[in-house]
Amino acid sequence: MGRAFARDCPEADAIVERAVAAIGREIGEMRIPHLDGVVLGGGYGRGEGGVFEGVAGEPPRLSNDLDFYVVADGGATRADERAISAALAPVGAKWTDELGVDVDFCAPKTPDRLRRDSRRMMLQELVRGYVDVAGRPGTELFAPVRVRPLSELPWIEAVRLLVNRGAGLLFMAGRPDDYAFAARNIDKCVLGAHDARLMARGDYVWGADARAALLRDRLYDRALKWKYRPGPAAVCAVSEARAVWLSAADEIARSPRRGAEARRGARHALRWLARRRSLGPAPTFGLDPLLRILREMEPLVRAGAPFTPALRRDWDVFN
Repeated sequence: MGRAFARDCPEADAIVERAVAAIGREIGEMRIPHLDGVVLGGGYGRGEGGVFEGVAGEPPRLSNDLDFYVVADGGATRADERAISAALAPVGAKWTDELGVDVDFCAPKTPDRLRRDSRRMMLQELVRGYVDVAGRPGTELFAPVRVRPLSELPWIEAVRLLVNRGAGLLFMAGRPDDYAFAARNIDKCVLGAHDARLMARGDYVWGADARAALLRDRLYDRALKWKYRPGPAAVCAVSEARAVWLSAADEIARSPRRGAEARRGARHALRWLARRRSLGPAPTFGLDPLLRILREMEPLVRAGAPFTPALRRDWDVFN
């Protein structure tokens, strides 16, 4: 498997390696119908995972979730996909307890879905950094995904990233006494807001260290160090994280790359109607659903308020 982390920590690497090998064996023995393969993505798959280094005499602990990407074969139906998820759920629960971090399996994706979503940031990053776990190797699983220059990621992907980091701020506001949760989301907000800026400019590059070198931003550098080696204190105050997010939202809204993706259209309105069974707020009618959600998030982030039930539902549906 090789090194799992961007910063040397052989003991933590060994924890991830043993777990991934065992999870792969368990999945292989289950012989789940229509399951084509599983890879480890996320920070550990990219070699950018974090680790809590314990005090002297204590072993290190993982600090990020383990995110597994699941691919179904071309003949899988929606019922088959649900059955795959149900079969993998006990594996995730078992290893969550074992490792002390969430072990997540994404909803299965068929080759057609991979092809349709190939311009998404998540997939373009995944095909550049993953670890084979079970089934066919990723080189075969991701054959439907055309690898594109990251500078060509669509503008709406910057919006998607900013929406997800904004969601972290809103979740924080609903859990005011959970300091560890706040510290993690502040860090992710700083990194994600600046990454979204780069994406909106067409300057996004592979690897967090390369993006840090490109940005030359003091707070981003601090947040990246915290990501690799989290500490008890947050990278910055919540108010500073909100300011970074709001500044990025303003820049992205004015980006010259936004083009047709930022315009109102019947296709966007129909997507909203089909999935939400409503027209939604009139001021954002006809905008891309992610842009609608971003517009509704901004005043809540500015006020330090939590999710409203309606906005939480919108985010769940379109995330």
